[in-house]
Amino acid sequence: MTLQRRILILVSAVALLAAVGVLAVVRASSRAEEKNQTRAGGPQITRGEVTLAPGGAERRIVFRNMAWGPHRDELATVPADAPQGPRTASGVSCLRFYAAAGTGICLQADKGGVQESYRAVVLDAHLKEVSAHPLAGIPTRARVSPGGHLVAWTVFVGGDSYAGTNFSTRTSLLDLRTGKLDASLEDFAIRKDGKAYRNTDVNFWGVTFAADERTFYATLATGGQTYLVRGDLAERTVTTLRENLECPSLSPDGTRLVFKKRVPGLSADAPWRLYVLDLASMQETPLAEERSVDDQVVWTDDRTVVYSLPGDFGADLYAVPADGSGTPAPLMTSALAPAFLG
Repeated sequence: MTLQRRILILVSAVALLAAVGVLAVVRASSRAEEKNQTRAGGPQITRGEVTLAPGGAERRIVFRNMAWGPHRDELATVPADAPQGPRTASGVSCLRFYAAAGTGICLQADKGGVQESYRAVVLDAHLKEVSAHPLAGIPTRARVSPGGHLVAWTVFVGGDSYAGTNFSTRTSLLDLRTGKLDASLEDFAIRKDGKAYRNTDVNFWGVTFAADERTFYATLATGGQTYLVRGDLAERTVTTLRENLECPSLSPDGTRLVFKKRVPGLSADAPWRLYVLDLASMQETPLAEERSVDDQVVWTDDRTVVYSLPGDFGADLYAVPADGSGTPAPLMTSALAPAFLG
């Protein structure tokens, strides 16, 4: 093959790769622009005031709006007794969100740099930034304690040598009373089966707080198993309580945890079922939702829980009784990460 022919082939290959790259960028841009266009039949959304303040004349839901249009990904609100009604959008965008007692935690993309990064932003009752903290990976979970003094978040990270092809996480706790940030729950002392435990493969996620602003529950993964743990923020300890529990969420009365559980015999692509654990008797009750729910469930009150499932525009919310009775019911379309306030 002559030198001229080799150069021609090289130039052609470079041109082809460039064309493919341009086409990918155009398609991505077109897709992003499409999401900015309001879809017919979607919820009515207008810009207005969104507050996290406790109390008020009516209960409300603050959530991540997933409906296509100019307010997609923004925090929005609706009355809790009219979840399918018109939405008020805030202008504040979050990938993950939760709020309680006038405090919000918003995990968001930071588009200021060359490469997309993420940060955890603590919000006050008026959605103003109180503090911001860089994240080591992709946001996945966020929670605020009932009194609004503690926040937690979990991210997916890469680079842990033990992880192999499995995911690895980092879970952080921030005490707003003191400003103390525990960057990783992996620094807490672990008691497993009544003994001190250490392992390089430890991961935590799915924190939920008790009303005493000190106790929390979370998922611990190690040795190929997952465990429910109870944590003590003051003692900086976590203690295993039970196997095969993930993403717990504590009921408002502090007596039960709703969680997702891997059920043998189900598809590897849809292995989860929702259960409630009574903390006094340690008895599990399966909920009526038979679809696979990969979410950290939210309690609307002591009787009902809400969770997300994939929908046409990202996610929809459903509700089901927490005692195992009833049937799942649609709550909101095109919505994610709800917080019930007021």
